Amino acid sequence: MLSLAVMMLSIAIIKGFKTEIQEKVRGYVGDIRIYKLDLNNSFELSPFVPEAKTYADLKANKDVVYFQPYATKPAIISANDEIEGINFKGVDSTYNWDYLKQHLVSGKVLDFSDPTKTSTQIMISQFTANRLKLKVGDDFIMHFLMQDSNQPPRRRPLKIVGIYSIGVDEVDKSFVLGDLNLIRRLNKWSPEEVGGIEIRIKTFSELDRVTDNIYENLEMKLKAETVTAYFPNIFTWLSLLDVNTKVLLVLMMTVGVINMITALLIMILERTNMIGMLKAFGMTNTSIMKVFLYNAMYLVGFGLLLGNLLGLGLGFLQQFTHVFRLEQGSYYLSYVPIEFHFMDVFLLNLATLFICLIVLVLPSLLVSKISPLKAIRFK
Repeated sequence: MLSLAVMMLSIAIIKGFKTEIQEKVRGYVGDIRIYKLDLNNSFELSPFVPEAKTYADLKANKDVVYFQPYATKPAIISANDEIEGINFKGVDSTYNWDYLKQHLVSGKVLDFSDPTKTSTQIMISQFTANRLKLKVGDDFIMHFLMQDSNQPPRRRPLKIVGIYSIGVDEVDKSFVLGDLNLIRRLNKWSPEEVGGIEIRIKTFSELDRVTDNIYENLEMKLKAETVTAYFPNIFTWLSLLDVNTKVLLVLMMTVGVINMITALLIMILERTNMIGMLKAFGMTNTSIMKVFLYNAMYLVGFGLLLGNLLGLGLGFLQQFTHVFRLEQGSYYLSYVPIEFHFMDVFLLNLATLFICLIVLVLPSLLVSKISPLKAIRFK
């Protein structure tokens, strides 16, 4: 019961954890980003003007949910006698705000109805707001670093309209959101130039295939990169969680199997005299083995039932109440995530039942070693 419950919860927690972290990163930066293929390794992407065919291919791609242009520029925030280096991410009116609205702590998203006001608006993370002692409605000066090191930083006054908390340090500590046109004016770009294009796809498991498909149809000057390559540390860490799950499954299955073998051996030793009597009456070893196997499988089945009740019960309790909490700074989440799949639960029960049945055959062979004469005399 305990082994099955632990295995079930382990799989559900690891899958839930991976899904939640993936959604946090995907929601902010998309699944695929298109940018100019050059030797630029700085935080500021090189500008390019996407061809009409590029946009048309993305619109026609059935795997693409949406795409949106953006640009980035390194900057320094100066406020309340504090200084913070940041990466300014510029977006336009086509930006999809669905995900960010779910993580708003206070304020609102950027309003593109008035271009003049939009250029002075900015959204920052809760982490940055706490570091600089800022809140919604506060003004500060942002110093934008220019690509030409001989040029001094450009100062721009900005007003905070929204504060969000993604919960991923690589995002919250590194980015703020503002108007794409502000970057265009600072860099003297044309209205059509962008730093990159973010793409959200329907199925994350198809990421590599969709990326290759998009890359094949891109202009020669552009490159497509997956979010896993953009944030390798996060996704490498998530992939290592699968190893932990496999180790835990093996350990729990081993504990369960050892317990069942021990229980069966005890039953056989306690019934040694009965086995001798049954053999004396002409019952075969195979028939006696079946008796003990049926009894053992009854115990296994009862354990599976209780294990499912315990595992699913605790899982659904956590899923709907979030009673078990986490330190978000360490785990990126404020609660233990749960993600149950019917096939996972079914296969886990089936594998447990099958392995126990195979393993229990070995101790049941002890029945054939018991001599009727010695067993009856032992009494």
